[in-house]
Amino acid sequence: MIEIKNVSKSFGDNEVLQNADFTVENGSVLGLVGINGAGKSTLLRLVAGVFQADKGIILLDGKPVYENEEVKKKLFFLSDDPYYTVNVTGKQLAKLYSQFYSFDMEVFKRFMGAYSLDENKPIRNFSKGMKRQTFISLALACKPKYLLLDEAFDGLDPLARLEFKRGIIELQQEGSSVIIASHSLRELEDICDSFALLDSKRVSVSGKIDGELSKLIKLQLVFENDVGEGDFPFPLIHFEKTGRVIHIVAKGDEQEILEQINKMNPLIVDQISMDFEDMFMYEVKSKGYLK
Repeated sequence: MIEIKNVSKSFGDNEVLQNADFTVENGSVLGLVGINGAGKSTLLRLVAGVFQADKGIILLDGKPVYENEEVKKKLFFLSDDPYYTVNVTGKQLAKLYSQFYSFDMEVFKRFMGAYSLDENKPIRNFSKGMKRQTFISLALACKPKYLLLDEAFDGLDPLARLEFKRGIIELQQEGSSVIIASHSLRELEDICDSFALLDSKRVSVSGKIDGELSKLIKLQLVFENDVGEGDFPFPLIHFEKTGRVIHIVAKGDEQEILEQINKMNPLIVDQISMDFEDMFMYEVKSKGYLK
């Protein structure tokens, strides 16, 4: 289990995180989401023990991660721009990582083969996507208990993304926990069971994706009379009106909301399904980031 307890971090006068607080359960795949500059990369580096929190603590299996070699052996952090030397090959990196992890060479070769990558060629000659695929192959072959991924899908084509997601699911089935920071929300919804939303330097909401989606209801409505946002007897996360057609998003008990809507005598009530990307967009818009 990863426990992030009231963590704050500043760089000089720039406060990046303030009292961030959430938990990643064992065997969970969590999507870490937020607008650009929300602090996702910083939080991942704190979890990896690269940075030390100014306040609060981060625990892996109940033990602090910062400057704890034994704990760090359990995790693998793949940044959005991993470092490598000029002439290093995938095979050489695999040999290096095998000194620190229970490295599975068969897994490494399987994914390098799936990506049609030559492990004997210098990584510097690869495209951005191919470099990403090489480091993904290395990360999955390390089989860490905790895998931290920053912009995991960046530069990957659809087939490469599919192979990657299969690898994450395999790792999860073996008991590993994964945190993925990404803007590819539809990709996250395919494999993540939980999420944490960073905004205003804090984790504003976190939990199970299915559970949070079940709290939201999206409706398309038509009324005979003119109806405005203030006429609804419950708070709205989103209100949009085009002619007589109204779109709303509300948070609460679905049955109670529908009962209150019916009391307003609508001509048409259509319920529209929502996904993780919808939830993110409406949550962010409700904070005033999008107009």
